[in-house]
Amino acid sequence: MSRTRRRTMAVTVTLIILILVLPGCNQKTKRIENTLRVSVVTYTHDDPFINATVDELKEELKKRETEERKIITSVRSADNDQKAQNEIVEEMIDAGCDILCVNLVDRTDPTTIIRLARQHDIPVIFFNREPVPEDLSQWNQLYYVGCEAKQSGEMQGEIAADYIKNHPEVDRNQDGRIQYILLEGEAGHQDAISRTDSSVKTLIEQGINLEKLSYLFADWNRGQAENRMNQIISQYGTEVEMVISNNDEMALGAIEAYKDAGYNRQEWPIIFGIDGLEDALEAIQNGTMQGTVYNDKEDQAEEMARLAVDIYDGKNQEVQSLQEEKYYVSQYRKVDISNVEDFIK
Repeated sequence: MSRTRRRTMAVTVTLIILILVLPGCNQKTKRIENTLRVSVVTYTHDDPFINATVDELKEELKKRETEERKIITSVRSADNDQKAQNEIVEEMIDAGCDILCVNLVDRTDPTTIIRLARQHDIPVIFFNREPVPEDLSQWNQLYYVGCEAKQSGEMQGEIAADYIKNHPEVDRNQDGRIQYILLEGEAGHQDAISRTDSSVKTLIEQGINLEKLSYLFADWNRGQAENRMNQIISQYGTEVEMVISNNDEMALGAIEAYKDAGYNRQEWPIIFGIDGLEDALEAIQNGTMQGTVYNDKEDQAEEMARLAVDIYDGKNQEVQSLQEEKYYVSQYRKVDISNVEDFIK
């Protein structure tokens, strides 16, 4: 066989191999391109409300899978450390992601996350903890999904005021004032400040005379709240007539403290929370808690999933429907014994 003929045959074989191989490469590339990778980073793994929201988000994203598009969701927590959260975001970007969903440790310090996301052109959906407007305005691919903290405090105040008006026996010492304790989320946290201020202000506007015995920071945590309330019970005994808590977890901690103290139910204060956790709804059912404000995790998770898919698909008109093309504000709902059954799954 001549050298020319051998060369011609070699070229022919190479072309055949390329024809056979290239379609397979194209198919593999297509599968990768049609996979939406969503990376979720939370401030801690110890917050039941955040965990429930993330579970709802994963379900909503799963619903949006099609034969043409797969969705992979990865979740990590920062254990209440902003530096660690920054490092986790960087690792997730390096591993490959298309959308970031971030529940900030420190809402005032998203700079590193924004810089990393912008460098790699990865949109960020912040949720539950809202960055300040100046930070969100740094780039047009930054979004926020959550609620307005002030609204939850106002609703909590309204529920408490209505209960007190309908149950004059709450004022056990009959001095015309309600002696109360505040359980605050954390010092300097915007939502804690807003919930506290608006709740107390609303009670006063509703004509309820108040006397604050003490306020306690419990970092949104049930165990910490229980410990703090044990100290209050030791100090004030049955003088406490109402407990206002920035979230349900701390309200549930207060309930545990009163159970441990061994008081009769008639000697307990009335207790109000925010979030609408399953345990809190059950507590309202059995009368150990009088009300909460439902933080609609289902609505927020659905919006985050919709937004993630729309951004990935390039549906700019959907993004433009947001407030200022950045914000989705979910609405709180009041819960007490009259409607608690509507919220229990």
